[in-house]
Amino acid sequence: MRPVRSLRSVRSLRSVGSLQARRPVSWRNLGTGLVVFSLAATLLALLVPVYLFGSAGPAAAGARTAWTDDGEGTRQTPSGPLTALDRDFVRRVRMAGLWEKPAGKLAQERGTTDAVRMAGDHLVDGHTELDQRSVDTARSLGVSLPERPSADQQGWLDQLQDSRGATFDRVFANLVRAAHGKVFGLVALVRDRTANTAVRALATRANTVVLDHITVLENTGFVDFPHTGDNEKK
Repeated sequence: MRPVRSLRSVRSLRSVGSLQARRPVSWRNLGTGLVVFSLAATLLALLVPVYLFGSAGPAAAGARTAWTDDGEGTRQTPSGPLTALDRDFVRRVRMAGLWEKPAGKLAQERGTTDAVRMAGDHLVDGHTELDQRSVDTARSLGVSLPERPSADQQGWLDQLQDSRGATFDRVFANLVRAAHGKVFGLVALVRDRTANTAVRALATRANTVVLDHITVLENTGFVDFPHTGDNEKK
């Protein structure tokens, strides 16, 4: 009987040895699997945002800056191709002056502080210049321009006409600041995209003037922050 027990002992030892020999291989495979899984998870984390939001980027950017397509497409001019965005920008510069220049004159007359009256001065001077530039640019490019404020713009002027004292100061500062916040994004968009040298020159100057107006309006101390700019004022 003793030799039989010895044979079983030998087989048991062999089984244990075989198990121990296989065990390192299993741990090695497990470690490799974890590394592969981690790499796959990292790749997925990088790709998911691109898939979900990548294609929506241009659309989201466009949604933040409103402009109107007149449906006339792109045409060639001596100063380069003229797009629907270019034409809309030239028209909006003109429309801005049609209500903001009168608003500036009201601020010169009714502002209760030096800062409000100074903002009025800047609006009148800036839009007098930009209005003339927009007219000259439109004439050279064959772009039709509006001759009177829109219904919304006339409504904002009516609000200013009906306001007096500190109420006027606050209404003026917030209405016109909201308008400039909107057009500032459009100026940047046009300056970045346009291939027309005449439109680019207008956008370059408008950028300087609009930023100046934003600054003097904020310096009145009547602009309510945080400023959401929810209403389109241009």
